Amino acid sequence: MMSATAVVMASFAVAVAAAAPSWAFTCPVVIKQAEELVKRAEAAKPGPEARPLLDEARKQLAEAKAHHEKATTKRDHADAVRKAKVAAAFAEEAILLQNP
Repeated sequence: MMSATAVVMASFAVAVAAAAPSWAFTCPVVIKQAEELVKRAEAAKPGPEARPLLDEARKQLAEAKAHHEKATTKRDHADAVRKAKVAAAFAEEAILLQNP
């Protein structure tokens, strides 16, 4: 039989192995960057040209968060990162259109 210490160590190893895939991806960092760009675009009071871009940025950001939260594979994390980057690009474009 295994000792209590061995059981604890084995449980810890399984927990670390299960968490490792989420450490390997940058979803939270890229999502946070996109959130900050969306906030900057919102703070700049978007005009008629920028509003649709900002709406699309919000949509892509929500999808990125959903992909990250439900991620079970590397592909899911990659989808989350891609959607967050697309959101950031739309927000950045909205910001550029607001500046003369």
